[in-house]
Amino acid sequence: MFRIIGLAIAALLLTPLAGAPAAAQDDSPVLKRIKERGVINMGHREASIPFSYIGSDGKPIGYSMDLCMKIVDRIKDELQAPNLQVKYVPVTSQTRIPLMANGTIDLECGSTTNNLTRSKQVDFLAVTFITGTQLASKKGSGIKEIEDLNGKSIALSLGTTNEKAVKAVVQEKGLDVKFTMVKDHPQGWLALETGRVDAYATDHVLLFGLISKSKDPSQFQVTGRFLSYDPYGFMVPRNDSSFRLIGNTVLADLMRSGEMAKIYDKWFNPGPTNINMPLTQTLKTAFEVQALPY
Repeated sequence: MFRIIGLAIAALLLTPLAGAPAAAQDDSPVLKRIKERGVINMGHREASIPFSYIGSDGKPIGYSMDLCMKIVDRIKDELQAPNLQVKYVPVTSQTRIPLMANGTIDLECGSTTNNLTRSKQVDFLAVTFITGTQLASKKGSGIKEIEDLNGKSIALSLGTTNEKAVKAVVQEKGLDVKFTMVKDHPQGWLALETGRVDAYATDHVLLFGLISKSKDPSQFQVTGRFLSYDPYGFMVPRNDSSFRLIGNTVLADLMRSGEMAKIYDKWFNPGPTNINMPLTQTLKTAFEVQALPY
């Protein structure tokens, strides 16, 4: 009798372990649809240097892309699908959240700020970068802080935290600033390069990336205090804790092992885009805090 009970208990204990991948799939609508179609749809930016941008071979590359491919590798293991394909879906600041919310993309790998308002529509993985809104202008323009834009014009990308931050300060200070709304970073940068606007505002690291790829980097400057706090995170579909756990587990492993810092250095120190931004103490602390134990 006791032997039979013991064998039954052992069977119960072993069953969840043997069926763990299937159980995770059953519990995750995102994993289920990925497995059914044999494809993971990855949203990416085309000019968010050095996070996600188009390389010389026409494919998306960057810091965010490297990290997301680590997550894809773990998804392949979870689904036992080594031949899982990746479909790259370009997104903009206006389309990224709707495409995630409606299920068009499964994972967004770019330069998106994690904030509470956006969390009403999507979920976020761990913080992978920390930046803030600053101003890019031509040297000699006299623009150092946002107050220097009084009577001048600035380009802003629609639907970004930068747009909200700049407009809030302009209203608070009672400044006379003309806004030119653009759909993405290349359009905003072109407006600055061609003199249609006096400044372009976005996350400071993206401004350095845009300058590094410009025709004459020596013409431009990044100035001003941070007008916002922008912690980046990869977007995933809302209300799928099993899928989110896979992504956060991968990122925590990378942070704990030190590989996260190595991938960071690959792209920022100085990296292929000549952006010389060593890992800050703030971001290093963020990695240490998020390196959750098992």
